[in-house]
Amino acid sequence: MTTTITGATGVNQITDDAITAAKLPAGSVLQVKSFTGGGATSTSSTFVDIGVGGSITPSSTSSKILAIAHVGGCKTTGHASAHIALQIVRESTSILFFEGEAGYNAAANANSIGACSGIKLDSPSSTSAVNYKIQIKNQGGSSGSVACGGSGAISSITLMEIAG
Repeated sequence: MTTTITGATGVNQITDDAITAAKLPAGSVLQVKSFTGGGATSTSSTFVDIGVGGSITPSSTSSKILAIAHVGGCKTTGHASAHIALQIVRESTSILFFEGEAGYNAAANANSIGACSGIKLDSPSSTSAVNYKIQIKNQGGSSGSVACGGSGAISSITLMEIAG
């Protein structure tokens, strides 16, 4: 027995057995990509790549990209004023700046952070591949260094296309 559902409720949108991005409402997750790895050390106040990044190709210029960055194994060494700062970068533009909270260990002359995370809903207005990556720097001045990804810690960036 075949059941046919029709009407103005929207269920007839899937009668062709294909649910496409065009049929999904705004706010729907259209695709998810995740990238892991990396680690870096910075002794300067200039951002450096930590080796975690990737690209996503939006299906529409109205789509948003939800970028979720997680950086593990963060620490500072060499000076009490060394302070870690991270950013999410789209192509060459910083779209989110965030800093890690740390506890200073005077005996080891180091701050231990553990992990930092940041989330940004971005509007790239593109249907071409868009590249995202994570960078770190020493926010506390020229003394000491900051590092992420040590001791087997995993860092990642997850990119989700959200229908606009």
